[in-house]
Amino acid sequence: MSRCFSFTEAKNRCYISTFTKVGLQSTTTDLKDGTVIHCWVPKSPTQSKPNLLLIHGLGANAMWQWNDVIRRFTPYFNVYIPDLVFFGDSYTTRLDRTESFQAECVMRVMEANLVGKLSLVGLSYGGFVGYSIAAEYKEVVERVVICCSGICMEEKDLREGVFTVSDLEEAASILVPLKPDKLRQLVGFTFYKPPPLGLIPDCFLIDFIDAMCRDYVTQKKELIRAIPKDRKLSNVPKITQPTLIIWGEHDRIFPVELGYRLKRHLGDNAHLAVINNAGHAINMENKKEYIKLLKSFLVDLQLPAETTHLKIYRTTDDLTAR
Repeated sequence: MSRCFSFTEAKNRCYISTFTKVGLQSTTTDLKDGTVIHCWVPKSPTQSKPNLLLIHGLGANAMWQWNDVIRRFTPYFNVYIPDLVFFGDSYTTRLDRTESFQAECVMRVMEANLVGKLSLVGLSYGGFVGYSIAAEYKEVVERVVICCSGICMEEKDLREGVFTVSDLEEAASILVPLKPDKLRQLVGFTFYKPPPLGLIPDCFLIDFIDAMCRDYVTQKKELIRAIPKDRKLSNVPKITQPTLIIWGEHDRIFPVELGYRLKRHLGDNAHLAVINNAGHAINMENKKEYIKLLKSFLVDLQLPAETTHLKIYRTTDDLTAR
């Protein structure tokens, strides 16, 4: 018997309503090469406002990851929120699975919408894409925020036990969950203090999996495999834009050491904020501190002040003394 109600689809409708109320509209752009990208764009961009690009990570579509952020930033920016290839309504027939390809697709959408200079925030996998945009489109990107994204990981890190799950295929089965136990495992890795999914009936978790995880399973796993392939720190370009790195102290997806590594790689041009008592899902687990950091850096154009909830590393010397 088919289900007559889907909690996940109901949440989707709520998020669509929120995005619409803050002045965004749903668009699709055919890139004419077998690739179609869905993106939320301003209905009426304001020329006097700067542009802000928000790039989601693995998991649900862009709405689920940016819903709590957009209302805080649409008053200050023309906000653009794409669904990356194989998420939401974005897809491609091309075989490229690199973050560089994702970056190219996003920037072609920005060009189609006549977006000039922009700042960007990349969350988790979206951080890889955002970093690639910052490196490849230097003349366009003004400020960069990288959140819990292992830009400076190396392929050898998998073999050397840097990650909680060192088997790439096992990691892919968790990051693209198709069964309730895998979804519970993903939440356990993502949160420092996970919500009690053990108390939630399987039917609710299956509803989420059916709505969010069953499309493009093979392709999403290929995206994950492509991240560490032949990756070496020596090959990671150094971006030159002012950069804020935000990390959860207890991140089990990309350990915080990778945040320190990225800070060392970029030097004094970058600033690292480590949020205490938070895991990988900093946008959900410590939403208030996360948004405060974003606003300080992107709106006030200031570095965040150190508080009891986070530690700011501004120089390489700070890291050495850590």
